[in-house]
Amino acid sequence: VDLLGATATSAGYTKDYARYILIGCPFMVSALVLNNQFRFQGNAIFGMVGIFSGAVVNIILDPIFIFVLDMDTGGAALATILSQFLSFCLLVGGTFHGDNLPLSLRAFRPTVERYSKIISGGLPSFWRQALASVATILLNVAGREFGGGDVAVAAMSIVSRITMFAGSALVGFGQGYQPVCGFNYGAKLYGRVREAFFFFFKVAAVGALILAALGFLFSPQLVAIFRRDDSEVIRIGATALRMQCVTFPLMAWFFPTSMTLQTTGLSLKASALAMCRQGLFFLPFILTLPRLWGIPGIQLSQPAADLCSFLVALPMGLGVLRDLRLAQEGLEAQKE
Repeated sequence: VDLLGATATSAGYTKDYARYILIGCPFMVSALVLNNQFRFQGNAIFGMVGIFSGAVVNIILDPIFIFVLDMDTGGAALATILSQFLSFCLLVGGTFHGDNLPLSLRAFRPTVERYSKIISGGLPSFWRQALASVATILLNVAGREFGGGDVAVAAMSIVSRITMFAGSALVGFGQGYQPVCGFNYGAKLYGRVREAFFFFFKVAAVGALILAALGFLFSPQLVAIFRRDDSEVIRIGATALRMQCVTFPLMAWFFPTSMTLQTTGLSLKASALAMCRQGLFFLPFILTLPRLWGIPGIQLSQPAADLCSFLVALPMGLGVLRDLRLAQEGLEAQKE
């Protein structure tokens, strides 16, 4: 746990949490896969019900295991894996419901071609998630080494959770956009893909601006929800949150571009863009800026990475929109 950035205070809690959560990883991963399968079959409601049911159970079990049974962070982890197992069971059962594709070992026909397509399509998501984990580790290490220990780690962890919650709204909307993008792209309805892209961008821009404004105005209050009695955590976290709110609206372009590249099969470009935000840009910033400026360097790392990522995503997004327009014009010319 030392390599993951844990401090002397948090190491014990981390071990207690990991001891349970690792047991439930197979069910958590399987539930995630099945949820995506339902979404791309056009049955997003059932996938949502499966995941949402587990989340509700998790909320109910958390206080029981943590406070009533006095299990602390281990109880939180146990509540999580039990709720994820429930989601897994519901989603597996859902594959045999209605028009959904049923799970069948007899239908399992692995081929190199199929695995190559799965890997190619999944690489952008893999890099996005893998580098996000590395970024979190380095953020914790920077807080421990250059930010004064537990206070900076706690503050930046809180900010990460708040921004992750806000970002999840954009990602969730984008996950609804991806099947629309994929179906229409496969049907060579490139004009509809462009329309869907701009609709996603407009909705994301409005939503991101509202969330960023609220986060900027109420940053101390938001951080205080998690550590009300620690003024130093609130001070450091509020400043970091406001910095991230300044660049958060740029994600309204970043996410549509990344998801469009991934869904239309441009895996190399999608992977490169996915690696930018919390990889190619964030990692150098978090490794250098805290050494130069301490806590302000930690606070600036993610906003600086977001800005650089937007500058990369802007020409990529414009390029894919241009290609879609040209493809649509080509089809129309053939009809004439």
